[in-house]
Amino acid sequence: MQCTEDAGTYLAGQLLVAMPGMQDPRFARSVIYMCAHNDEGAMGLVINQVLDSLTFPDLLEQLGIETKGLRDPINVHFGGPVESGRGFVLHSADYVKEATLVVDEDTALTATVDILKAIAVGDGPTRSLLALGYAGWSPGQLDEEMKANGWLSVVPDNELVFGLKPDTKWDQALAKMGIDPRMLSGDVGHA
Repeated sequence: MQCTEDAGTYLAGQLLVAMPGMQDPRFARSVIYMCAHNDEGAMGLVINQVLDSLTFPDLLEQLGIETKGLRDPINVHFGGPVESGRGFVLHSADYVKEATLVVDEDTALTATVDILKAIAVGDGPTRSLLALGYAGWSPGQLDEEMKANGWLSVVPDNELVFGLKPDTKWDQALAKMGIDPRMLSGDVGHA
């Protein structure tokens, strides 16, 4: 599914937090920032699974992009299993170009090499997260997964999306909802 400018809002701009009983191992304990959710399906990026096999400077080198003024290198994340060779940059809305999808007043998504070049020379967005691939759902699929106790949704904040160590985001997202993960059951209908 492509992110489009007319993307609906259902869960766009929200975080999905995997429940402990998540059946798909690719999404166990995952936190997904939702970029689009409408009648045509849904698209989001996993924001708490860093790829150990690829660093941002390595990626820039592979793409032939020079680095001048590169601030702290950003992590490269597993964004999801769909189009895993394609890069997406989730970022603060202070960087908006023609190909940018503005999700909400704080957050945008750009999937062009131009944003990588801008980040490499220090002209990119203030905060960013690079993901390879994305999580996608067909029409109604995400709604069914939520009804089946697969996901919770929570309003994000910049620290939860762009800050924090990736391995703490799942616990922090649940804590933001006032939930202690030790009290959750993975079984539908049980507390």
